[in-house]
Amino acid sequence: MSKTWHIPNRKEYLDIILGSAINLGAEVYIGDRDPIIYHAEAHQEKEYLMELRRELTVRKYSMNTIKSYVRCNRDLLKHAGKKPEEIKQDDITAFIYSEISEKMISASTVQIIINAVKFYYGEMLKKSFIYEIKAPGKDKKLPVILSKNEVTAILESIANLKHKTIMMLIYSAGLRLNEAITMNKRDIDFERGMIYIKCSKGRKDRTTLLSVKFSQLLKKYLSIYKPEKWLFEGREKGGHINARSVQHIFERAVKKAGIEKKVTVHTLRHSFATHLLEQGVDIRYIQELLGHRSPNTTMIYTHVSTGKIKNIKSPLDI
Repeated sequence: MSKTWHIPNRKEYLDIILGSAINLGAEVYIGDRDPIIYHAEAHQEKEYLMELRRELTVRKYSMNTIKSYVRCNRDLLKHAGKKPEEIKQDDITAFIYSEISEKMISASTVQIIINAVKFYYGEMLKKSFIYEIKAPGKDKKLPVILSKNEVTAILESIANLKHKTIMMLIYSAGLRLNEAITMNKRDIDFERGMIYIKCSKGRKDRTTLLSVKFSQLLKKYLSIYKPEKWLFEGREKGGHINARSVQHIFERAVKKAGIEKKVTVHTLRHSFATHLLEQGVDIRYIQELLGHRSPNTTMIYTHVSTGKIKNIKSPLDI
């Protein structure tokens, strides 16, 4: 028989609960939708990293951000061989240089490291030196795009109904992987033909398309699998499908379809946006569907769209 306790929504109470969970190596769910925030591996962390986890959790950062920030700060301390209060500006610079030169990390990864140390040393320890760090310019790489025929080939190569449904959802609605695996079945509105994305990147809600073709497949999936809460349930009772499982499904489908491009699950989202643009959909609507804060982020798809380029003839053909 399960029991429920109600406690005030205050930081000090949450700190006590999370601290106890870490000490016990227990699993804790934050809110109705978020995946596991604390688990057994956190049990071995130093107190200052536990404090960082707690602060990020209280501020409702995503699980992926929490993992990244804790890992970056752990690696910095290991590289410097110092405690947090002993870290200087030169230690951070040396660490970032080491990561760039030895691991060949991208500019976006450098930015994650900078954000991680800024949060801990600037926000939590109130050290001002951290703000002197400047991130390098982002790599200007264009996303890899699948053609409509290639997307069709990938989807048709998947025989399992559940696997095909989640892949078709990601492409047809332009979802991020985490948005798809944490989708609740009540977020599908068949009557209005819409999908509600709750608390996505940047902690904001949005709506996107519910494809007519996909809704037919989805209804079949729901009638057979009958999920209780999560649209795509995982192996563990009460949990949703794992991100790595979906990545494996996609990798196998790509290989079976004979596609040699270097693609990931996120390529389906890129392809969704590009195909809409090639259909003539206004870039502002695409921005809304993708949940981009800035239109500049969405504009990258104008560089990979072939809609207008196809109408231009090479001088060789004239």
